[in-house]
Amino acid sequence: MSRAESATDAVFNLGPLAISGTVVTTWGVMAGFGFLIILLRFSLNGQSSRLQNATEALVVTIETAIGEVLPVTTVRRVLPFVATLWLFVLVANLVGLIPELHAPTRDLSATSALAVLVFGSTHWFGIRDHGLRNHLRHYVQPSFILLPFHIISELTRTLALAIRLFGNMMSLEMAALLVLLIAGFLVPVPLLMLHVIEAVVQAYIFGMLALIYIAGALETNDSEPSLSMENKP
Repeated sequence: MSRAESATDAVFNLGPLAISGTVVTTWGVMAGFGFLIILLRFSLNGQSSRLQNATEALVVTIETAIGEVLPVTTVRRVLPFVATLWLFVLVANLVGLIPELHAPTRDLSATSALAVLVFGSTHWFGIRDHGLRNHLRHYVQPSFILLPFHIISELTRTLALAIRLFGNMMSLEMAALLVLLIAGFLVPVPLLMLHVIEAVVQAYIFGMLALIYIAGALETNDSEPSLSMENKP
């Protein structure tokens, strides 16, 4: 069975539910994060360690990136979601480097689920910050006529978020496969480096777009965030 087939074929069944390779790999990534969290929990004993220092440096880096988009007062509220999203997408992208496995993010169903999470979180943070009435009011400003256009914009950007990550990861693996078929296994290191770089870039773009959407919902006025990455690949 090829890697493309394993992405959609059922690995096993839970009653009437067919569990695909994407679901199994995603569960594996989540289990890995759970194990790491438990390991970190028991390593935080008040004494400095390499693992603790690396974790703190990672958190500070992500917090700094969020602070460049959001006001300082809202960074800590958004940090858990955005950091988790960033790290999950990054690891999910890198899973494709493991033989016989495929990146969950090359499956449109997985990227669609992530995009729906971003869509829901955007409104969650907006409602939490401004209240339901004030959050919904911006859909009819400056005129009620713009309501359908605002709704279409919300839906299309969510769809674009899912397709962008799916398309880039799928094309990356397809390009790597074509190069291997043509050049054989003489160029594994450049391909691995390309995969790593692309995985990092795509995770960053996905997380930053999610952050920008959340920033738009948290703004007190009707202007869009000054930072935009809509045109990035």
